[in-house]
Amino acid sequence: MIRFYAAAEVHAALDYARLADELARSFAAGATVPVRHVHKLGADDSLLLMPAWSEAALGVKLVTVMPGNAARGVGTVQAIYVLLDRASGAPLALLDGEALTLRRTAATSALAARYLARNDAQNLLVIGAGQLAPHLASAHFALRPQLRRVLIWARNAARAQAAAQSLRDHGLPARVADDLETAVREAQIISCATTATAPIVRGAWIEPGTHLDLVGAFTPAMREVDDAAVARARIVVDTYAGALAEAGDLLTPLASGAITRASIAAELAELVRGHVPGRTQADQITLFKSVGTALEDLAAAALVVGG
Repeated sequence: MIRFYAAAEVHAALDYARLADELARSFAAGATVPVRHVHKLGADDSLLLMPAWSEAALGVKLVTVMPGNAARGVGTVQAIYVLLDRASGAPLALLDGEALTLRRTAATSALAARYLARNDAQNLLVIGAGQLAPHLASAHFALRPQLRRVLIWARNAARAQAAAQSLRDHGLPARVADDLETAVREAQIISCATTATAPIVRGAWIEPGTHLDLVGAFTPAMREVDDAAVARARIVVDTYAGALAEAGDLLTPLASGAITRASIAAELAELVRGHVPGRTQADQITLFKSVGTALEDLAAAALVVGG
């Protein structure tokens, strides 16, 4: 019988530090990861297929995006992951896709910060108060115990308060940031998880030595930072293929000439393998741009099922 792992089981199985280590091994080893397939189901609805396979594992995430679900009382994005036996192709397990995505996205950001953030960073700012925000904060704290506080900023103050309270309930020193510019200037790590289509963070606000973690914008029409922020930073992406096809935070400044292709220093696998350095100077601004890769889903699902 095929085993189903509900959201609570997925979250319980994926300790952030352990998952980050598994992601590092997976990025170092590599896998076959086709660019995600997007199929339009009508004017607004879409089906996304995200397959990946290695010598040891095979799987695919199925995602539906249906904006009309709000009127139905159901989330716009629904997802499930199918893990298959690599040798026979027989299905092994189904996993809650949303929980898997939240965990692997947050752990990947924390993994990138190992190479890109300063070791003495103490202040984390999370911009956005959606479902991903608390996971990002928790993952950074799990891999970086020297952090002393986390600020939450969102356009919706009530949601920011709720996110901060959730983190406090789990033992993290969280509070709401009243002013975004001030919070940006005080932070050493800034993690953005929004659906913004226009820049929220200005390059002029960012202090030397800051690490920017951008995970919210995942289409060419979405942006979280302006051209000045990108132009000031040493840029690393999760994968070249995904970022150069989908990341508006990079595609727009590339089109304007604010940066060039050579401005993108590395993809995460190159850092993990030691082929390219991460942070090279204490006062350097670094930027990690993530749009997500099915390699992360495969690694996380295999870890859940394999124990």
